[in-house]
Amino acid sequence: MFKPTQFLHGGDYNPDQWLDQPSVIDQDFKAFENAHLNTVTLGVFAWDRLEPAEGQYNFDWLDEMFDRAAAQKMNVILATPSGARPRWLAEKYPEVLRVGANGLRNRFGERHNHCYTSPVYREKVRQINQKLAERYGYRKNLIMWHVSNEYGGACYCDLCQAAFRQWLRAKYQTLDRLNHAYWGAFWSHEYTDWSQVEAPMTQGDQNVTGLNLDWRRFVTDQTINFFDAEVAPLRAVNPAIPVTTNFMGGNPPESHVFYDLDYQKFAQHVDVVSWDSYPNWGNDYESTAELALKTSLMNDTMRSLKHQNYLIMENTPSMVNWHPVNHAKRPGMHVMASLQEVAHGADSVMYFQLHQSRGASEMFHSAVISNRGGSHTRTFQDVTRVGQILQRLKGLQTTQHQAAKVAIVFDYDNMWALDDARAYANATKCYWATIQAHYRYFWEHDIAVELVSVHDDLTPYTLVIDPMHFLMAPAFATKLKTYVQNGGHLVGTYVSGVVDQNFLAYQGAGMADLITTYGLKVTETDTLYPSQRNAVNVFNRQYQVQDYCDLVTLTTAKTLGTYGKDFYAGTPAVTENELGTGRAYYLACRTDADFLQSFYHRLVQKLQLQAKLPIKKSTKNVAIQVRESTTQRVYFVINYSHEPTQVTLTTPLNNALDGQTVRGMQTLSGYGVLIYSEAK
Repeated sequence: MFKPTQFLHGGDYNPDQWLDQPSVIDQDFKAFENAHLNTVTLGVFAWDRLEPAEGQYNFDWLDEMFDRAAAQKMNVILATPSGARPRWLAEKYPEVLRVGANGLRNRFGERHNHCYTSPVYREKVRQINQKLAERYGYRKNLIMWHVSNEYGGACYCDLCQAAFRQWLRAKYQTLDRLNHAYWGAFWSHEYTDWSQVEAPMTQGDQNVTGLNLDWRRFVTDQTINFFDAEVAPLRAVNPAIPVTTNFMGGNPPESHVFYDLDYQKFAQHVDVVSWDSYPNWGNDYESTAELALKTSLMNDTMRSLKHQNYLIMENTPSMVNWHPVNHAKRPGMHVMASLQEVAHGADSVMYFQLHQSRGASEMFHSAVISNRGGSHTRTFQDVTRVGQILQRLKGLQTTQHQAAKVAIVFDYDNMWALDDARAYANATKCYWATIQAHYRYFWEHDIAVELVSVHDDLTPYTLVIDPMHFLMAPAFATKLKTYVQNGGHLVGTYVSGVVDQNFLAYQGAGMADLITTYGLKVTETDTLYPSQRNAVNVFNRQYQVQDYCDLVTLTTAKTLGTYGKDFYAGTPAVTENELGTGRAYYLACRTDADFLQSFYHRLVQKLQLQAKLPIKKSTKNVAIQVRESTTQRVYFVINYSHEPTQVTLTTPLNNALDGQTVRGMQTLSGYGVLIYSEAK
């Protein structure tokens, strides 16, 4: 586990863009010191400066940057340059360029326009990484390798097609097994030779849903395989230097997990998870608190990948240049947003970028040092304030986010399969939004949550929530049954346990273990049009139902709530099943937020999961996150509103920024953050 000696504050620095203006670099390092930056990430996209021609290397400028950083007691995170290959490489070896799903090879340009399978590309990456490792692998201020940058995308070239067939042969062994998994008899789609198998490029291929799912799995595995190959020469030189690569949020980043790669699998290959966080603070379609909820969920997701602290490798000190509207952060927002990341377990606040590019596609992306104003800007002052706070919090990077007793199951295979299912309603399946809906109660009530994969151990959690688990393997159904039998409490929902891991429909009533766990059989799922509504009668009132309604027949479960309308009025809609020493609840329909608030409030009270905090708040716009060690507990109290409010300390606490003991009512300014600590 990577354990920094202080909170990392810094980010991507590209002095290679300013080598002809050394005075600019001099000014930059002075500004870094003034802003309390302690870390620079070097070498991202710098391949053409490191190897301007094949086999000709120029490391002098990078040597100087290491020396300058060391003179200022700054850490260096060194990137491998594979995220953007130089022009000479693409011209001499065109096979390194990707082929798109249209079958056409891309021209040189953009970034990440390279094939992960190409032996030539792999060898050229190995060579440059070997040179970097040998030259810098034992530098005292090198604290981490930043491997490539924001892996993503797929290549459809002949090399990748061949690798995909090899991957399938290893998985299925025989064509008979492959044809069965893909249900090839439908539409006469059976394969008679392995050479006939292709990545889903054409409309006809895309109708084979099992193939679509396997292609996504292969892309993840091939990307990880390339990553491992990148890392090999780095570890061979000095295995003590940890490695990471920057994961991403989805699109839009504030509302969805990254879609292209299975990060739960990828995370097992990095020493520490890092990610690039770019919520669009101040947008005009949701409140700051609403966006804060979504961003908190993303942070919890990243922390949960390895169940340990993580890094923010990139965020923006103000605006980006690629949102639909590129809005500047309002005063106070940057400090608020930075400390939100720290509160959820981040051990860094890092920026893209430290010095704004003068030209090209990201020239208008905000930076610590800007083209207009240099370091004499409001943005620079905001960054400086974050640096000051992180310095005062030194030592707290040894704390961990408070252990969670609540877990929400999230599974990439399930997400991909559900999206590709030719059923339900495309506009309302919304798997990630459903996870957000179940997360809401706990975030608003300051109850810690983790996101778990189907491979994680469920026993540490008192409550496990498993929404819309459309694709579920029998092994996970067994895991859920065992968890409940042994005293766990489980909440499942509509559209669960429909297909197996090969995307084949379960026959009859479905998996026996799932029936046993929930004490019911699902007989039908009714998909409602967007304007249609049903209702559920439960807890002595009626709640609205939309989108999906499972019709169920009970075996051992008891009814808590019933449908209010349509031909299934009066039938079970919310159920509870006692199994062993635990209980399983089934929410057969998608309800409004009011029901989930009421349902989880009762469950939290019953299981005594409510947060026991020495701080009382009066609005849901305030969130409290806890980091702790064996000796102390730290409370981050954040106001996600421009309106000031107050919180009350029910016991005396230490102000973590000045060491003063405080008690009673405290004022929390708009977008304000208060940080308190106490001994355990």
